Amino acid sequence: MFPKIESLCRKLESERDSISEERKLILKSIAKALDIELKNKGKADLIYICTHNSRRSHFGQIWASVTSEFYGVSSCINAFSGGSEVTALHPHSIKAVESLGFEVFSKSKGENLHYEVKFSDESSTFCYSKLYDDKRNPQKNFIAIMTCSQADENCPFIPGAAFRTSTPYGDPKIYDNTKLEKEKYLERALEIGREVCFMMFWLASKKDNA
Repeated sequence: MFPKIESLCRKLESERDSISEERKLILKSIAKALDIELKNKGKADLIYICTHNSRRSHFGQIWASVTSEFYGVSSCINAFSGGSEVTALHPHSIKAVESLGFEVFSKSKGENLHYEVKFSDESSTFCYSKLYDDKRNPQKNFIAIMTCSQADENCPFIPGAAFRTSTPYGDPKIYDNTKLEKEKYLERALEIGREVCFMMFWLASKKDNA
C-alpha cells in the first residue's frame, strides 16, 4: 500500500470517536451482514449506490477496497458501486482522491470515462458510472449501501440484495464552482473513508475474535 494511503488509514482509524453512536450502529450492522456472508459463502460483495454514481458511491467503493486490504480481509471482500442513472465519475471526485494520495489512470475514451484508482503498486479498483444492476456488478447476495437520500427514497427495494441499508452523505455537488469546492469534496471523501474504516475495523476485529 502506498505509504501516504496507509498513513491516512491509520489517521482515519484514530478518528473513529468522531463518528456518532447512531451511525456506528448502522456501520456495525453492515459489518455483521458482511460477516454472515463470509461465513455462508467465504466471500462478501458490497455495492455502494447513489443516484448518478459520480461522487459519494465511488468514494465508498474506493474506501471499501482500501480498508479491506488495510485490515487484511481484501481476499474475501469485493467492493462495487452503481446508480439509478448513468452519468460519469465527476472530475472533482477524481481530484479529491488524487489529493489524498491515490493514483488515477484513465482507461477509456468518451463521456463516461473508466478509471483505475490505485492505492498500491499491486492493488487498485476500477471506477466509472453504471447502473447498480449492471452486469459487471454482483446480481444476488450482495450488501447494498445507499449513499444518498434520493437513491434511498427512490429505490426502497434492491433486487438481489441480501442486506440493504442507508448511510446518506451530503452531496458535494452543491459546492461546484464555488470557493469551497475543493474543501467540500475532500471533506466528503474523508468522511466516507472514516466510516468505512470503522466498519472494516469492526469486521476484522470480530473475525479475529471468532
